[in-house]
Amino acid sequence: MKVLDRPPSGWPALVLNADFRPLSYYPLSTWPWQEVIKAVFLDRVEVVSSYDQMVRSPSFEMQLPSVVALKSYVPQDRPPAFTRFNLFLRDAFACQYCGMAEDLTFDHIIPRSRGGRTTWENIVTACAPCNLGKGGRTPREAQMALRRPARRPTAYELQDLGRRFPPHYLHASWMDYLYWDIELEA
Repeated sequence: MKVLDRPPSGWPALVLNADFRPLSYYPLSTWPWQEVIKAVFLDRVEVVSSYDQMVRSPSFEMQLPSVVALKSYVPQDRPPAFTRFNLFLRDAFACQYCGMAEDLTFDHIIPRSRGGRTTWENIVTACAPCNLGKGGRTPREAQMALRRPARRPTAYELQDLGRRFPPHYLHASWMDYLYWDIELEA
């Protein structure tokens, strides 16, 4: 991972909640510069930091924001959506049977053929070999132990888990608002 002293491609801005914490760590909450300019004009965000790059029109010029904060707080306690990405994040992008991090799929603990539902409590991340080996059996029948029980995570848990997976690049102006231990690189 690199901390850039020049803006990343596309000039994205880090988006913070009204409490100056990122809306999300994984994926990192960023907006393209066009959305940020629109939000500034609609008075929905406060510009916290800017790039040196200017955007101009015949009657206006402005430095492109690199960090913005929402003016209205967005509650973070809503239950997270059940998505493949959030499931993999909950399970730290590792098979819940063997720990492998490659060729990931998701597996119904109680197979669908036996009435198992697609819920947080019945789905785990599994690598393709484990998923294939388990087949239409329960983990107990297949003699495959789960590394941890499947359960619905909170939004706070997913945020915390997301901190383990910093993106491939960060801009130096974002570092005061992110909580990763990273060495600066030029």
